[in-house]
Formats: sequence, C-alpha cells, structure tokens
Amino acid sequence: MAVRTRITEMLGIEKPIIQAAMGWIARSQLSSAFSNAGGMGIIETSSGDLEAVRDEIVKMRDLTDKPFGVNVVQAFVRDPDIVKFIIDQGVKFVTTSAGNPQKYTAQLKDAGLTVFHVVTSLKAALSAIEAGVDGLIVEGGEGGGFKNPKDVASMILIPQVCEQVDVPVVAAGGIMDGGTMAAAFALGAEGVLMGTRILSSAESPVHANWKQAIFDADATDTVFLNRDGPGPALRALRTDRTSRIEKEGVDNIFGEFAGTQDVYFGGDLEAGIALTGQVAGCIHAVRPVADILNETMQQFEDTTARLRAVLA
Repeated sequence: MAVRTRITEMLGIEKPIIQAAMGWIARSQLSSAFSNAGGMGIIETSSGDLEAVRDEIVKMRDLTDKPFGVNVVQAFVRDPDIVKFIIDQGVKFVTTSAGNPQKYTAQLKDAGLTVFHVVTSLKAALSAIEAGVDGLIVEGGEGGGFKNPKDVASMILIPQVCEQVDVPVVAAGGIMDGGTMAAAFALGAEGVLMGTRILSSAESPVHANWKQAIFDADATDTVFLNRDGPGPALRALRTDRTSRIEKEGVDNIFGEFAGTQDVYFGGDLEAGIALTGQVAGCIHAVRPVADILNETMQQFEDTTARLRAVLA
C-alpha cells in the first residue's frame, strides 16, 4: 500500500515510518536495513563518539542509497561544533531532542537541512514551531527512553498538538504495528516512529537476552523512573535493579548507565538500565526490519479498510 503524506514527500521515503535514534544501537547495521525497507533510518549521536558516528555514516552510504538522517540529543552534546559536523557529513535530515529547539534549528535550516524536533508536551511543540522546525515528533509517555517527568499518553498528546500546529506530526510512543499506526493517523499524525519494536528486530545489534526479555514481558513490565529528578525521567525494562530504583530513587540517574555496554551488548540486564517501551508486551519474536515495516503497512491498510467498511 502506498501511503503518501507530507512526511513521505518531505523526506523522500516510501513508508511514513521513522526509526528511533537509540544511543549506541541506531548505527549502520540497523539504520541501513530500515532505510532499505522504505522507512527513514536514523544514526544516533547520543553516545558522544563522533568518530564512530562519522564511520557509521560512511558505512550507511555503502549499505543504502535511500534517505537517512541523524539525531542530535542536545542534552548529551559534547562537541560545540556538532552542527558543523553534521553538515560536513552531507546529511539532509536531522531530528533534535532533549533541549531547546532554538539552539540548532536556524543553523541547520540555513544549511538546507530538514529539521524535526522531538516534543513531549504542547508547550514544547509550540516552542519548536516558533524556532522554525519543519516537523514534530510527538512522543507519548508509553515509549522507552528519556521522558517528560509529567508524562502524557500518546492518545491525549498527539491530538492536542495536532490541533495547534500546521507542520506534519510524527507519532511516537506506543507504536508497534499497523493498528497503532492507524490510530496515530486518526489522531492527526502523518507518520510514526518505532523504537522498541525495532530494538527487538533481527538487525538490531543488542544482545539476545534483551530481545528475549522484551518477548517475555507484559505491558506492565516497564518502569517509569526518576519522575522527581534530579535529571531526566525515563522508561525502562523492569528488572531487580530498576525495581529498586523505582522504589528507592537514586541521586544521579546518569550514574546508572555506567554499565550500558554490558547491558546492551553483553546481555547483563542487571548491569544498568535497558530503556524499553510499554509495547514490549505486544512483541513476541525476532523479525527482520523489512518484514516489520511491510507487515505494518499491510496491517495499516487492513485496519483502515475495516474502519471504512464499518462506517459505510
């Protein structure tokens, strides 16, 4: 099914689906598979290892001739020349997040790049519009990763933002198949972003233990941590460690990420925090990225056809 929206037209992609920019994970192996499947693959920079990121962008161009983008998590930027770095790589699409959209948007757009900003509230969305972004990624509290401590569910947040802005909106948080994609479109979105579903894909480089934990999880098997700070709130897989943090809190949530490599690639889920969304309760097997995206579009078509039949 061909679904043409402002997202597909603006980004030059076949399917209005964007891949989440997961730190250390969203690199060429995964992102090229996503772009080759017709979506928008994204390379992360939140790991802070820009030399590795540069190498991954070079690899992307060997692995795909389809569009791809780069994400900038502003809270994690260490290099003051991050914008120049991105421009020098010839990237045409950037998502920015976790910071003030005024900081980089004008400079990126002056260089001819398309910029979407990730927002978790209506106030943040309006601020991004004022900064001149081309589109928004509107993220509900269901999603994994760093969150608004005053989280709002996608069912509420997406229509709230869509009613107030004219730029195209990509829905994030709770998106894992064609049914949830259709729901997001019904709320006003013109594209969706997938994180946890893609984290558990065949091309994802994370350890099989993390993928299996997702398959074994129920929708209640994530925890919302650090709501009262200091530092960001986040949603993660429930483990003994994260259950303890949920109950007792921590002085420095960033300190809990010291064992990230052991969690992500070593498979020790108690060594740190495995950022995971509530859709874990609906994912049951490893699937290739292309199969996930193709099935999502077929389910989207089936769902919208069923709704048209019901409403006829």
